[in-house]
Formats: sequence, structure tokens, C-alpha cells
Amino acid sequence: MSLDAALAGLVDACRRHAVAVVLGVSVATSLLGVTAIPRLAIDTDTTNIMSPDLAWRQHEAKLDDAFPLNTNLIVAVIDSDSPDQTEDAAQRLAERLSALAAAPDSPFLTVRRPDGGPFFRRHGVLFLPTEEVRTLAERTIEAQPLIGALTADPSLVGLLGLLEQVAEGLGRGEVGADRFDRPFEAIAGTIDATLAGEYRPLSWQNLLTGRTPETIELRRFVLVQPRLDFGAMQPGAAATTAIRLAAADLGLTPARGVRLRLTGPVPLNDEEFISVAEGTGGATIMSLVLICLLLVLALRSIRLIVAIVATLLAGFVVTAAFASLAVGSLNLISIAFAAIFFGIAVDFGIQFAVRYRQERHLADDLPQALRNTGLRVGRALALAAMTTAAGFLSFTPTDYSGVSELGLIAGFGMIVALMLNLTLMPALLALLRPRAEPVAISLAWTHALDRWITEHRRAVLAAGAALALAGGAAVPLLAFDDDPLNLKDPATESVATLNELADDPMTTPYVINILAANLVAARALDRRLEALPEVRQAVSLATFVPDDQPAKLEIIADLALLLGPTIETRAPAASHDTAAVASALATATARLNQVPSAARTPASAQLGRSLDAARVAVMRDASWAGRLEEALLAALPMQLDALRDILTAGEVRLNDLPEDLRRSWVTEDGRARIEVYPRDDLRDAAARDGFVAAVRAVAPDATGSPVTIYESGRTVVGAFATAGMWALAAVILLLVLVLRRAVDVVLVLAPLALAGLATVGASVAFQLPVTYANIITLPLMLGIGVGFSIYFVVNWRGGDDRPLHSATARAVLFSGLTTMAAFGSLAMSSHPGTADMGKLLTLALAATLLAVLVALPALLATIPRRK
Repeated sequence: MSLDAALAGLVDACRRHAVAVVLGVSVATSLLGVTAIPRLAIDTDTTNIMSPDLAWRQHEAKLDDAFPLNTNLIVAVIDSDSPDQTEDAAQRLAERLSALAAAPDSPFLTVRRPDGGPFFRRHGVLFLPTEEVRTLAERTIEAQPLIGALTADPSLVGLLGLLEQVAEGLGRGEVGADRFDRPFEAIAGTIDATLAGEYRPLSWQNLLTGRTPETIELRRFVLVQPRLDFGAMQPGAAATTAIRLAAADLGLTPARGVRLRLTGPVPLNDEEFISVAEGTGGATIMSLVLICLLLVLALRSIRLIVAIVATLLAGFVVTAAFASLAVGSLNLISIAFAAIFFGIAVDFGIQFAVRYRQERHLADDLPQALRNTGLRVGRALALAAMTTAAGFLSFTPTDYSGVSELGLIAGFGMIVALMLNLTLMPALLALLRPRAEPVAISLAWTHALDRWITEHRRAVLAAGAALALAGGAAVPLLAFDDDPLNLKDPATESVATLNELADDPMTTPYVINILAANLVAARALDRRLEALPEVRQAVSLATFVPDDQPAKLEIIADLALLLGPTIETRAPAASHDTAAVASALATATARLNQVPSAARTPASAQLGRSLDAARVAVMRDASWAGRLEEALLAALPMQLDALRDILTAGEVRLNDLPEDLRRSWVTEDGRARIEVYPRDDLRDAAARDGFVAAVRAVAPDATGSPVTIYESGRTVVGAFATAGMWALAAVILLLVLVLRRAVDVVLVLAPLALAGLATVGASVAFQLPVTYANIITLPLMLGIGVGFSIYFVVNWRGGDDRPLHSATARAVLFSGLTTMAAFGSLAMSSHPGTADMGKLLTLALAATLLAVLVALPALLATIPRRK
């Protein structure tokens, strides 16, 4: 018995036993849906999409095992306009989260500050250049009268009394007219902002140091290691929610001048999942509407559509159950099996249904029409399904675990879709009994197109060859964007914050980590790495031992000698009633107004106006006194404490470094971590590759985000190249075995090659790089393109001289448009990765339809058919 006859017999048998087939499939899918699918989990751990056996993954794992505190972090970034307020906010948040972490059911594992704590408060000044320490000391000595007065009376009345003394000094010409412009402007600005309802506390650090703070001084970090639930869509949601609630409870809000943002691996991944879901929501609805519309236009029968949808759903359930048993959990790549299954399996259903309509038109007998459908389309469906499955299964041996598992599931799904379209579909049609077809199924307008292509086949083929050459020339220009950050929504908080951190070489996330045998080896590597032109700085535990300590400590000792008695003790802020505050405001205003015009500056005049406005407000509402005192003096005690800590700074040796800092850089068995910072911005791919190559030439086992990006790109491209070759070999082998003529194999593959080259050319023209997200176009295009070509070539071998004026052409056109609607609507997504995938898939499907519906008929009209 021939294959055609066997498939026709299978279809006829299922038609005759339709009730049993439908019931059997229904029971089986119901059982699978109840038992197997609930076990199918979603693994949102992004590290699991690459094989752990890869050498660079093992280097990552080795570093993570050595320093578990540095893995799966939430990075809380705190900013404000004042270094005092930023430090206070970071310290209070860290203390609150540490207290929460002590609870047994806490969402936090660890909480720490990499840039704060008692050690840095006391010894941080030693990390400044010696000249900067000297300048800081000189300015602090100049401010000694100010510090002494405020130490004695750190209240609003005390500050106003100090301003009164300064105004008297200006009036007597004892100080330069503009010496106090900076503090006058700062105090006036805080008063004006407070009276306007804003919260802008005065920075005493800026005031006492007399300099503008650098960006890094206005930003602090709290590192939180959360408890993660990788079975949830957002594994770190509980921790991020708890952090935001704690910050709100502490008043760390924009309304209070503090901005808290969360970034790091955990928020990046969590927001990615939500961004993808939100971005595809509207696209999914649109695609469903378009698919339904196209199915109606293609089939013009609700009963046929019901049969196709039921077959698709049954196939999906079986495939999902297989996924549950075969892989257990879906990763962020293999979860796409559902979209791929529906996108390709719907083609099988459309091909069967359209051919059934044609056979029903030719012979108005349902049993005969179903049998003839199996006879005419069964071989083509089987070959299309087998070649598509072979293409997908070729990805299973690769190191790209995400696509490897996707290939296994999708490959199995293609076989399931074939079997159900040859069994369940005819059984459903036998029960639903669609109406007869009074008119031919072919598209009327294709008759003239068929004739035109035949008459102008040489011109069509020449145009196709030119398009292929242009696409081939564009291949070297096709870019591969291997930075996963570019696939994320830049509007999300975590991505926007990370990009902002990347703008600063001190906080860039693009750093390489190296695990050295010990501290001695780490120091030696530090020196070799910092000699590289690509490296800006290499940091290890030894970096936290300041240089030139004797000179700096001598400066601090002199400062302590002069300033120590002034701030040795701190008096509590005196309590003053409203009348005393109003009186002090009036007196300070009067003294500033009495400054001779020669000594008066715009800053002193502005301060006089601000003080007078404050006096009016306090007289009107006594609560303004407290609000003004908080805004002007809340940061003073912390700054005075910081100054006291600085005066006690001593020599720092390796053994003096705090334990939590040591744990971040040295393991218990003595291995040491090195962080290598780049000189260039590594968001540029060429700079990133050069940095990775230079560092790895010195330390081959280096790891970190630049290495991960570099190696992930190579792994993905290598996996697709290897799988592509195996897939092509498998497809060619199957085609040779079934078609048994080399020219027919070429006829099937030629449109696919043309479509592929045209897609490359369009990608280059539209500046659409290949990414981790849209590279999945390759197996999808292979499956769809081969199937479409097979349908035409098999029909042509059977004697069809008018490929476009046929039921097959109608089925291919609407199947392609349906798949294009399913995936092309993703281009609307606000998520860049999803949108790029939708754009490239739309280009690929359009090129495939063009090649199959235009170039292939021209080829068929040129090649003599085997008798």
C-alpha cells in the first residue's frame, strides 16, 4: 500500500469511527490537562537558558559559590540634592531593612551598604588624594567659628544669632563682602523652598566644605539579597514591595527630597516579565481578532473553524503535557513553544480544511471528500510536519538550553499536530458536517497572476536572483546585538536606573570579576590589569587600604588639635518659643539690612528678604518655626558626628578592614576577588569585546557581565549555526527520501533560500539587528517556508499546472497571513525585544510568501515535470 493510500485510509477510518475518535481524544486530553499540565512550571531564572557545562558558565558558578553575597541582588539607589540627606536616607533604610531581615519570614536574606557604615564614616577621608585632604582641613579650620557656635547651640535661634554676628562683621569690614555668599545663598534657598511648601534641607556638608558635591556624593547604595520564588512570574516581588513600603514609612519619598529606585538582576528580570506581559496584551487581542477574521475569509464556515480550533487546542494540551514530562519547567525561551505551535500547526489545519472544501466542491459527498482530502494532501502534510519537526529537533543538542528545550517540545508538537489533523480533524468534520461547496475554492484573481508569472517567468526569476544577490551582499552587514539590556524596556525603572549608572565610570555595571588564589596573587593581577589601556581601574581588598596614610593622618592630627576641643561635646538644641524665634529672625534681618551698600551683595540682600518672609510666616503660624528649624538644621547633628569620626581616623591595614567588607572580597579559604573597570563605555559592542579580550589575555577565567554578554552571543550564534546546518541536512535527507528527485528538492529549498536572503537584506535596510529574542525567526521560518514549498511542489508533481489558481494557494496565502497576524502584531509591543521579534518575523513571513507565491511558480513553469 502506498503512503497516499495509507493516509487516505487513516482519514476514512477516523471518519467512520468519528464518535470514538472524538471521545478518545477528549478523554485523553482531559486527563493530560488535569494530571500533567499542572506540573508544568515556569522557571524565571534567566541563568538557566544556557548550559551549565559551558566553561564560562562554570567560571560564573565558581565565583558565585565563592561569594554568594554578591548574587541575585536588588540594588537600592538613593539620590537627593544633598549629600547629608542622601547618606541619612541610605543609613536609615539599611537599618530598617536589616531589622526586617532578622525576622524568620523576612523576604530578605542579607542587607548591606557597600559605601557606608562606621568604617567609611571614620576612615573615608583617607581615600581622598592628599591635597584634597589638606584643602578639606583648611576649609574646616576656616569654618571653626561657625562650627563652634552651632555646637554650642544647634537650634534655629542659635543659627540666627550666628547670622547676626556675621552681618555685624560684614558691617565692620572684618570679612570680605563675598566670603559668605555661598552659605547665604544656601540658607536663603532652603528658607524660600520651605515657605513654598517644598522640602529642601540645608546641606551642612556643602556649607562646611565650601565645595559643590560630586554626583557620586549625592548617590548611595543599599544591596539587598532577597528570598526568590522562581516559580512566580516575579521571583523578587515580595522583597521589592517590602523595600518600597519601608522607604515610604521612613519618609524617603520625592516629596521629602529623596528618590529611591531599584535595579540590579532581580528587579531587571521582574520588570522584564511584567513589561513583556503588558507589551503583548494588546498585541495578543489584535492578533486573535485578525486570526479569526482571516480564518473566516479562508474557510467561510464556522464549523470548519471550530474543527481547526478544537484540533489546535487538543494538540496544544498534548504538547504541553509532553513538555511537563520531558523538561518539567519552561524557561524564558522554551515558553515560546505555545506561540510556535499555534503559528505552524494552524497551517496544517488550514491546508486540510481548504483541500476538504475543494474536494467537497468537486464531489458533494462528505465521506468521499474526506478520503480524497487525505489522498491529496496527506503526503504533503506528513512531509511538511516531518521536515519542520526535524528542523526543531536539530536544536536539542546545542548549549543554548532555552532553544534546545524549545526545539524538543516544538518538534514533538509538530508530530502531534500532524497526527491530530489526520485523525481528530476528519472525525470532527464528519460530526459537524459542514455545508456543501457550490463554487470553486481557488482565488479568482490568481488565474491572471498565474498566466502573467508563466509568461514573464524569466523576468521574475531574474528579479529573484537580483534580490538574492542583494541579500547575500548584505549578510556581512547584518548586526547581532548581544547586549540583553537593549531588549528591555528603557522606560522601566530598573533599566533607566542601570543606564544612568552606566553613564558614570564609577558605577558602571559593566565590570569584570576575577577570582585569584589569594591576596598576593590579586595584587599582582591588579598591577598587570591596570597596565592595560582598556582598563581604568582594578579593585581588590587591597584597594581599601588607603595610600599615603602618614601624610594624611598628620593633616588630620593637626585638624583634631585645632578643632577637637570645639566639637568634643555637643549641646542639645535649646528649646525656644515662637516669640524668641520671631525676635531672632527680626534681629538677623535688621543686621543684614544695616550692612553698608559697599559690603552688601545680592546674596546677603536675598538672605535678608528670606529671613523677613520667614518672620512673617512664623508670626502668622507658629508651626513654621519647627518646619524651618527642621529644614535648616536637621542634617547638622549628623554632619558634626561625621566630623568627630573623621578626627579619630587612624592607620588602616588589611586586618583593620571590617568583616562585612572582607566577606565581599576574600573567601574564608583566602581566595580573593578582583573587580576590573573599563576605560570606555561598554555599551559599545566593539569596546566591550576589546575589554573582554584584553582582560582574559591576563586572566582567562574572568567573568562578569561583559564576559557573559560576549560568551552568550557566541553561544547563541554557534548554537543556531550548528542547529541550522543539522536542520538543513535533516530536511534535505527527508526531502530526498520522499521526493526522490534532486530537482524537486531544489524546488522546495530555493524559495526558502530566497526568503532568507531577502529577510537579511530587509533587516540591514531597516537597521533591525538580530537579537536573542528575534533569532527564533530562523526555526520558525524554516518550518513555515519548507511546508509552503512542499505543498506546491507535491501538487505540481501530481499534475497541477496552475499553482496559484488552486486550493493550495488559497490555503498557503491565508495560512501565511494568519501566522503573520499571530506574530506580526507583536511589533506593536512597547517592549523592544518583543517588538523586534514581531518586526523580523513579519519581514520573514512576508519574504516567505513572496518567494513561495511568486518565485516558486516561475520556477515550476521553467522546470519540466517528470512524466
